[in-house]
Amino acid sequence: MKVYDILRYKGSHVHTIRQDFTVYDAVCRLVEHNIGALVVTDEHENVVGIISERDILRTTHKSLEKLKAIPIREVMTRDLIVGTPDDDVEYVEKIMTVNRIRHYPIFHNGKLAGIISIGDVVKHKLTDLTVENRHLRNYIEGKYPA
Repeated sequence: MKVYDILRYKGSHVHTIRQDFTVYDAVCRLVEHNIGALVVTDEHENVVGIISERDILRTTHKSLEKLKAIPIREVMTRDLIVGTPDDDVEYVEKIMTVNRIRHYPIFHNGKLAGIISIGDVVKHKLTDLTVENRHLRNYIEGKYPA
């Protein structure tokens, strides 16, 4: 699969924001479009950067006074999507992708047993593909005893 295959499926629209807008404007746009990053442009629509949720978090860390008054219960996600240790990684990947979540709490016998990130899923898939690729190459090259 090539990047253009992904873009053909996903589409080519990119949400942008001008560099002279505020961080608050960026937060509003991220929330409105349910996305994690915006491409930043200048007044001539030239790309000059990107602003992500992490950039915003690092910035708001410097203005902690406002954050100290907001209880977590007012901003947390309540409707959790959770899994079990028996879930297939492919299933987890699909659930995370469809629901646009990056963290997947795992429960076993009604208790929290861990959490899986999208990075964990990608790393697992890459490892599997690397091993499979090695076995196929060895088979093709006749390295297995007959």
